[in-house]
Amino acid sequence: MSRRNVLAAAALSVPAACAAAPTDQLGTGVRTGADVLAARDWQDVRGHRIGVLTNPTGVLTSLQHVVDAMHADGGIDIVAVYGPEHGFRGTSQAGGSEGDYRDPRTGLPVYDAYGADAAKLAQLFRKAGVEQLVFDIADVGARFYTYVWTMYTAMLAARQAGVAFLVLDRPNPIGGAVAGPRLDPRFASGVGMLPIVQQHGMTVGELARLFDREYLPSPLPKLDVVRVEGWRDRTTATGLPWVPPSPNMPTADTAAVYPGTGLFEGTLLSEGRGTTRPFETIGAPGIDWRWAEDLDAAGLDGVRFRETYFVPTFGKHAQQTCGGVQIYRTGRFDAIRTAVAMLVTARRRYPAVFGWRPDHVIDELSGSDRLRTMVDAGADVAEITDAWQADVADFRRQREPYLLYR
Repeated sequence: MSRRNVLAAAALSVPAACAAAPTDQLGTGVRTGADVLAARDWQDVRGHRIGVLTNPTGVLTSLQHVVDAMHADGGIDIVAVYGPEHGFRGTSQAGGSEGDYRDPRTGLPVYDAYGADAAKLAQLFRKAGVEQLVFDIADVGARFYTYVWTMYTAMLAARQAGVAFLVLDRPNPIGGAVAGPRLDPRFASGVGMLPIVQQHGMTVGELARLFDREYLPSPLPKLDVVRVEGWRDRTTATGLPWVPPSPNMPTADTAAVYPGTGLFEGTLLSEGRGTTRPFETIGAPGIDWRWAEDLDAAGLDGVRFRETYFVPTFGKHAQQTCGGVQIYRTGRFDAIRTAVAMLVTARRRYPAVFGWRPDHVIDELSGSDRLRTMVDAGADVAEITDAWQADVADFRRQREPYLLYR
């Protein structure tokens, strides 16, 4: 059965009693841009032909999806929905999408935005007659998470097609800390198109403002951000419901480690796909208890490591017994420094097991070949992380005019 048919079958199997929107609210006073827009009775989108670029994270605190809520209103003219990586309803694994189909719940046409360039997206906007594009996707704060690049591509397309752009902002779940190397434009790819740092500490609304003023050929015809309300201290929990933004981002704990351990996608070690703790569980056949001992002996702040053994159900080393570590945060935590320590110790302890993927996708993930060549040259953790401190300081200055939350 195709994915499109699976979606249709799922819709047909939902009992009628589930169709009504829930009324109980979650959260602790923080309201996302979507909730703020709903509280305004959707006034920002009424009277326009609307396209919505979103995925399962685009929910109100009632847990109703923003597309379903606007469609149920009856007075909002949604002409198309656009799905990023993993799809509008989120059924696809990494590197996949749902294709083009008609959404069985709303009857709306859904177009695949993943991998589309600006010219293709502009064509899709014109085809549907979109006048205003609404972007509502939760990011997790790492440069190599693809959603912000789908947003950037959609901004380029909106500029070409003369379409207004509205971002429904959401908190960055890992806060405002800035860390990691800046991307070298020579290594631009689908996991990093612009020279920002690996952990940017910005919301999608703030990034849209930065992209608009500093990286588009000229500013958008109209860019608006519906701000989050009640979220001022970027270090505090929001109380908002966690909706997995992708199939291998099941919890907020996963998001916290991902800006670092996402680098293991560029190695021959499993990054934990096919386990219940992806990106928190790292390992490979041939690794044993000594890696956890080495890492705990390194005295990294805010983290401990548990020796673990696992058998991935898919992905690298599927159906093979792997040894490795599970990461436990204990306090103030630097995900990228932690990951560098993991790379360095794994290479030193297990030279016959550790290695980079032959396609050197690690260079796209880290933003240059610097990390790979320094690890291979035997550099220590401090030497590697010190190499990008100027990048961090420069990006902090660059992002300052675009921050919306203090």
